[in-house]
Amino acid sequence: MKKEEAKDRIDHLRRQIMEHNERYYRLNQPVISDFEYDLLLNELETLEKKFPEFVTEDSPTLKVGEDTIKEFGQFPHKYPMLSLGNTYSEEELREFDNRIRKLVNKDVEYVCELKFDGASVSLVYENNRLIRALSRGDGNTGDDITQNVKTIRSVPRLISSSDFPGELILRGEVLMTRKVFDHLNEERLKNDNQPFANPRNAAAGTLKTLNSKVVASRSLECFIYNIIGEDLPFATHYDNLLQARKWGFNVADSIELCRNISDVTRFIEHWESARHELPFDIDGVVIKVNSLRMQEELGYTAKSPRWAIAYKYKAEQVSTRLLSVDFQVGRTGAITPVANLEPVLLAGTTVKRASLHNSDQIELLDLHFDDTVYVEKGGEIIPKIVGVNRDMRDDNSRKVEFATTCPECGTSLVRNEGEANHFCPNYLHCPPQITGRIEHFISRKAMDIDGLGEETIELLYKEGLIRNVADLYILKKSDLVPLERLGEKSASNIIDSIRKSLNIPYHRVLYALGIRHVGETVARTIAKVFHSIEDLMDASPETLTGVREIGPKIAASLTEYFKDPENQEIIKRLSACGIKFTAENIMENTDGPLAGKTIVISGTFDKYSREEYKIIIEEMGGKNSSSISANTSFVLAGENMGPSKKGKAGELGIPLIGETEFLELINK
Repeated sequence: MKKEEAKDRIDHLRRQIMEHNERYYRLNQPVISDFEYDLLLNELETLEKKFPEFVTEDSPTLKVGEDTIKEFGQFPHKYPMLSLGNTYSEEELREFDNRIRKLVNKDVEYVCELKFDGASVSLVYENNRLIRALSRGDGNTGDDITQNVKTIRSVPRLISSSDFPGELILRGEVLMTRKVFDHLNEERLKNDNQPFANPRNAAAGTLKTLNSKVVASRSLECFIYNIIGEDLPFATHYDNLLQARKWGFNVADSIELCRNISDVTRFIEHWESARHELPFDIDGVVIKVNSLRMQEELGYTAKSPRWAIAYKYKAEQVSTRLLSVDFQVGRTGAITPVANLEPVLLAGTTVKRASLHNSDQIELLDLHFDDTVYVEKGGEIIPKIVGVNRDMRDDNSRKVEFATTCPECGTSLVRNEGEANHFCPNYLHCPPQITGRIEHFISRKAMDIDGLGEETIELLYKEGLIRNVADLYILKKSDLVPLERLGEKSASNIIDSIRKSLNIPYHRVLYALGIRHVGETVARTIAKVFHSIEDLMDASPETLTGVREIGPKIAASLTEYFKDPENQEIIKRLSACGIKFTAENIMENTDGPLAGKTIVISGTFDKYSREEYKIIIEEMGGKNSSSISANTSFVLAGENMGPSKKGKAGELGIPLIGETEFLELINK
């Protein structure tokens, strides 16, 4: 491509992408799928690499920073980022109102906002451009996280409005939705990585990640809650927030102007229950005086503004006794400490166990056996120990020490630099790791072998019939029939299912191998680039890290796995049995029943999970989309379909197809 052609194409792509950003975030009217959007962005990135002279500061490719960021610099906040005073009682809230009205000597309007449970950022704009993003830091100085914040698609990098002030600072909260959080933790657990405790920690940790491509992959959101500057458009906080929304910033629809404190308490009461329907976590409500003149008159304490307060919802917390700590071994050798508790009722369920995550958490809590501990449900889902009542500790109690050897095979544990977990390095001979890898190998999203549950795998291992996944393919019916709880029919079904697994496509075989850090998405990416297992085994670390989505950690894990002689032998045996180690089965199916169709999935299903349906759609030649547009062919609609998607489909006349009808359509 000639330079003139390249420049024209680059300009065209930038205009397209910026228009799609406008439709997606400001107008909520996307007209292309996420996949199609990514194709445009990837094409622009490729052209800019080939013609670097055409790269500009406001290019959409700056959403994804470069891997060369080594550390965060620090910058002072022009206006300090202060904390808020908190209250948990309506009585104190009314005292706050009385104090405000007494000081200003008139009635007061308040603005109520949801208190997002995320990480605060300060966005600095000059001449309509985002020039810097800072973390809260110590309130006076923050970390420069500009490159990471630029990956957040709801943060505009360029404001086109002519009425935007020459200099403006916006304060916002960066958060992760529960859906993204659950998916992220699911992937981390599959790869024996430490899960994040809650969406807030995940968002804050992601913002401080040095690799901004990782930040971009985690779909963070940013909600604006304050505007500061010398030339604000309006004299009230509420009107300024509405103006920020017009400029293209993400301002929550839930903000409400309240005429008095009674309106405020009604807002708080409504969201105490309604918050559970939100896609993200909040931990309370922020109440602010609406008038900026009154705010200035009321002023600040050393730590917080006098004109605002946070009403926090109480987290349900109980105390119970720590009985013991178990150390569990995962399939990749990660050691997870689990606290055994005296049973206690918490948030409607009886809690007997809680994860302690790692040795750092045990040390931080200064945990002793028989301690009285405080337990909460992180994100109201996962029980966690949040503290210890040291006043009730026996002077002779014994401190909880993290295991130094594997509880299953006795091998000394290791902890790699930069990682939170301890590992058992006896990869090939530690029984839970062996059986765990086999269980992973046969799972539905991997080789999908029926009839071999956890107990049966352990029985086969105990009887010496299997020592690795390749042994499954030399099992005979006569080996299985004599075993407890099996018999002729069960044995036949297992052998038949093992034979059927020979048709599983290459990318699922890669996932089934259980290579550390290689989940479903990464396995699919690898299979598209390295079309055979031989190509993958021969790839150097440099070649591997050149592939999108493969960083140094995944590359090192792949290299380590394939250089092990026993793993090489397992792959050789699997290949000899007929397992598919080529990419032919993941080629685009242009003749499939869904070829040329764009499909949106919404709701819950009985036969398969949403992720499984996405794979089925791709295998049948279709394309998945997360949003409904005029290009959508139909919606695969399950139970509890989202009302917004249902309404959008109705507006555009997009047909809804149920699970049974869909399976009939694809003859499955």
